[in-house]
Amino acid sequence: MTAIRLLLVDDDPLVRAGLSLMLGGAEDVEIVGEAADGDEVEALVDRTRPDVVLMDIRMPGTDGLTATERLRGRADAPQVVVLTTFHADEQVLRALRAGAAGFVLKDTPPAEILDAVRKVAAGDPVLSPAVTRRLMEHAAGTGADTRRTRARARIAALNDREREVAVAVGRGLANAAVAAELYMSVATVKTHVSRILAKLGLDNRVQIALLAYDAGLLDEHQDDAP
Repeated sequence: MTAIRLLLVDDDPLVRAGLSLMLGGAEDVEIVGEAADGDEVEALVDRTRPDVVLMDIRMPGTDGLTATERLRGRADAPQVVVLTTFHADEQVLRALRAGAAGFVLKDTPPAEILDAVRKVAAGDPVLSPAVTRRLMEHAAGTGADTRRTRARARIAALNDREREVAVAVGRGLANAAVAAELYMSVATVKTHVSRILAKLGLDNRVQIALLAYDAGLLDEHQDDAP
């Protein structure tokens, strides 16, 4: 079994020590480094080659948002999970739009943080449907009209089936649930998701969900529902 290589980024040494103790004890996780500031992250990633970065979003100096944007702009970017004290915060949304695979609250039980790291390492986002809805509601603020216009222009690149899959992903459905609802195999769903990501230049399912929301596709789905 190959261990998940994990980099911890938090300005509080006690938080880092606690995370290292909690997560480093798992047989399938290896803590490969720690950073106290976003400025340290890229050099550490080059040196340690982590699979996942657990990133505090609020730090003095270079914050986790900026560090996430820098990392996700790289061709060899590791997955990023944002650590936060807020359920729905504008900075969390910006991190997710930048390509973070999800977020966990700092008071999340250790077993759930470990599960989040494992999911992200396997390519699955860490957002429940309930959390997705809460984030979408928070996103409907300043600049929503401009985002909708831009999002609709991007969504136009999808065919009808891909659009249906994008809406389902935006509703927080997992592949199996999408397959059951749209009468296709799980493998076909995965193919559609991969094509959507490629066509729209997105990094992960979270960004599909945010774009579907921005474009108003989720509102349209609710209107069409019986």
